[in-house]
Amino acid sequence: MFRLHAEYDTAGDQQQAIDQLVEQLEAGQERCVLLGVTGSGKTFAMAKVIERLQMPTLILSHNKTLARQIWQEMSGLFPDNAVEYFVSYYDYYQPEAYIPGRDLYIDKELQMNERIEQERFSTVASLVSRPDVITIGTVSIIYGLNPPEVFQQNHLRLHVGQQADPQEVVRELVGLQYRRTTGEITRGDIRLRGEVLDIWMPSRDDPLRIRFGWEGVERIQVCEAVSWEPLDDFEEAWIHPREFYMTSEEHFIQALDDIEAELDARTDWFESKDKALEAHRLEQRTKFDLEMLNEVGSCKGVENYSMHFDRRSRGERSYCLLDFFANNAEQFHGGAERYLVVMDESHVTLPQVGGMHGGDFSRKKNLVDHGFRLPSAYDNRPLRIDEFQDLVPRMIYVSATPGERELRHLTEITGQEVPEGLLHVQGGGGARAAERDKPRERISMEAVLREVQGVAKMEIRPTGLLDPSIEVRPTEGQVQDLLSEINERVGRNERVLVTVMTIKFAEEVAEYLERVGVKAHYLHSEIDTLERTEIIKALRLGHIDVIVGINLLREGLDIPEVSLVAIFDADKQGFLRNERSLLQTIGRASRNSNGSVILYGDSISPAMEASISQTVTRRRMQDTYNEENGIIPKTIEKALPVMGAEVEDLLSGVAGTGRGGGRRMVAKPRGRKGLEGLAQKFSLGAGIWNTSDSVLDNVSQPEWVEAAHEALEGVEGGDSTDLISRLEKEMRQAAARLDFERAASLRDRIFKLQNATN
Repeated sequence: MFRLHAEYDTAGDQQQAIDQLVEQLEAGQERCVLLGVTGSGKTFAMAKVIERLQMPTLILSHNKTLARQIWQEMSGLFPDNAVEYFVSYYDYYQPEAYIPGRDLYIDKELQMNERIEQERFSTVASLVSRPDVITIGTVSIIYGLNPPEVFQQNHLRLHVGQQADPQEVVRELVGLQYRRTTGEITRGDIRLRGEVLDIWMPSRDDPLRIRFGWEGVERIQVCEAVSWEPLDDFEEAWIHPREFYMTSEEHFIQALDDIEAELDARTDWFESKDKALEAHRLEQRTKFDLEMLNEVGSCKGVENYSMHFDRRSRGERSYCLLDFFANNAEQFHGGAERYLVVMDESHVTLPQVGGMHGGDFSRKKNLVDHGFRLPSAYDNRPLRIDEFQDLVPRMIYVSATPGERELRHLTEITGQEVPEGLLHVQGGGGARAAERDKPRERISMEAVLREVQGVAKMEIRPTGLLDPSIEVRPTEGQVQDLLSEINERVGRNERVLVTVMTIKFAEEVAEYLERVGVKAHYLHSEIDTLERTEIIKALRLGHIDVIVGINLLREGLDIPEVSLVAIFDADKQGFLRNERSLLQTIGRASRNSNGSVILYGDSISPAMEASISQTVTRRRMQDTYNEENGIIPKTIEKALPVMGAEVEDLLSGVAGTGRGGGRRMVAKPRGRKGLEGLAQKFSLGAGIWNTSDSVLDNVSQPEWVEAAHEALEGVEGGDSTDLISRLEKEMRQAAARLDFERAASLRDRIFKLQNATN
């Protein structure tokens, strides 16, 4: 049972959009489109639809950061249900590749994040064991996994009162690839001491302790990871395999024979084409892999042989997370089609899903053609777009600016006549779409939307906020003109976003603004994720007043303090200044009651005209609604961030609120390396930073941390008992999440405070 918990209800035009979507889906419509302007509460609307439909749901996002933001919101809205997170578990991934023109082979390099892998385990375990699952994922969901049946069959169920021998249970767990140890255990380990069996599943933060007696299993407890203090008791435990990928011994042996047979056939083919070098290269590499598989059960690049281990035919798709959703729906909801997919920011996510297969095939073709991999490597691949669409029984495309693919797909599904503006677009249905026609003159999205029926719209914000006002100004003297606007906003304690076309220009504008005393910084793709996060936090806190960016100031950037967005070269034609990009960028100013946008250009491009027209029309409609309902627009209130807090968790994809409402720590932070000297390195702000080595010591720390610093500096007076108590609590929390460096630092701080009071 999906139960939504919220202190507020629908407002604006949310309810009519929710009702329309639910009605369409219950009537059997396979694809729906939700057009929701920035700040209209699209996530809350998704949650309401899930509650109404009572179906397991997959929410797709186009990057990890936005996926995590949605996970945080959904975890708070559905605290009693399994809200899971499924993204790529690579912090860094350089795929294997070969560049023939330079005869350059690039070996695969990767850095896996074990905590994201833990989240993936948790997702799969929930899908095969409970009906109320909401998963937030990225394009990683279209890549290969074991079949659901394999994962479901290879598990161990224990319950209180079960007649079971500890040694027999250990043998079964070893069969599930758990490591047996007699010392300290980590995830994936088991330890038997007398009648007490400790199990640490990869998907859990805390290990299980099973106590046996004369009658079998007497007690099942979850324990704290460091002290082993019991935290809770269970009647039953479901122990899943240690590894994602499982296969029987019989299938494993057969797979090795199949790989060897494919190798013989491929080397014969190379030799028949007088390609002795390629034949020799392939033989050496594959035989080495076979030896490793025989000896240790795995090898580098084992995924390239997945077709043989899965017993799939050539060209047959691999199993993926969508199969787990179908299995869950069939097991708990009465049919494999009884699940929902919500594609957030579909205008970005759908092309991303569609592009994965082509890029993967292109890279592997060079490897296969030049003897680095067997042809079966092609079958370790992501889904094609037509396979993805065929697997999804019902989907909602969600965006403030729906793309042509989604709109054409909607018209195809509902039997509408395809508008002229969509005739040249390949439909979202892949193989089911009509043949691509020659491109025609582009028609604005506003005009297309008038012709497409059945689009659910949320254009009235619950806060009463209006779309921003828009001005078009000439490019001559644009930087000086912008400076006066910035000074006006700074005087009102508001922030400014500026978008430009190139990295060089972004840096030049930011440096100029700093020279004239404005706290500004640039933001572009050459700044890594950690630094981007901290720069945006610094903007919200007022340590920076202006960010100058390129294409990063679009989807998902939620900064209520921003009251002005300035767009340079707005009249240029291209991806960065098309109708959709302009609308997304304009939307960044729609969370502040004083929101406004300045478009700098010497002409009015068709994209400008279309985006201005839509914004003005919506603003009038919203203003009329507010007058009729006595609503006064109010800037969104959002808690200010703490510089450095949860940064490492965010990068590893594990920050946020847990099912119980508290912080869900499922990752060991990698420490503060990388934050040190960030302010000085990137000159964040103009004269705002002191000369300390750490950003964390300078910016927006909680009051009790600042109080601790004052106490350590010898500030006399006051009762330090409460401060020590709070520090001790934080120390225990740090130790619980395995952040021992921070725990030790807090311990030393406590000792100094205690000594000072004695």
